Amino acid sequence: MNDIAFRRATRGDLPAIIALLADDPLGAAREDPADPPNPRYVDAFDAIDRDPNQYLAVVTAGEAVIGCLQLSFVPGLSRLGLWRGQIESVRIAAAHRGGGLGRRMFEWAIDECRQRGCGLVQLTTDKTRADALRFYESLGFRASHEGMKLALE
Repeated sequence: MNDIAFRRATRGDLPAIIALLADDPLGAAREDPADPPNPRYVDAFDAIDRDPNQYLAVVTAGEAVIGCLQLSFVPGLSRLGLWRGQIESVRIAAAHRGGGLGRRMFEWAIDECRQRGCGLVQLTTDKTRADALRFYESLGFRASHEGMKLALE
C-alpha cells in the first residue's frame, strides 16, 4: 500500500470514478456506469473542474484508480467567517477495503482542508451505512447536527 498517490481527477478518470460510485448497494441503484459516461457526468465533472473551491480527488495504485472523494471548500459568515471543508463521494475499490486506505484518504483530505484555511471539516453519510458511521466516528467526527435533503428531481 506504499505505492498509492493522491491527485486531482482528470476527465480520463471519469469511468473509473463512476464505477467506484456504482460499486455499492446505494450506488448500484442510482449511478450509471455505462462507458462512455452519461453526458450528465461529463457536464458535472467540467463544472467541478472549473470551480476553484472544488477538488475531485482520485487515489491511485500505479495506474489504477482505487479510490475517490470530493472536497468542497465552503466560505461562510457564521463562526467569524469560518471556511468549511465538505467531504463527499468517498469510495474505495472493493479489493482495497479494510486495509487502512480509508484512514489515509481522510488524513489526506483533512490536511488539504487545513492547507486551504478551513476551520471545520464536515461530511454527510447515509443513515443505512452503519460501518461508515463507525469509521467516521473513529476519525473524530461527531454527529452534532441532523442533516436533511429534499430531492428536486
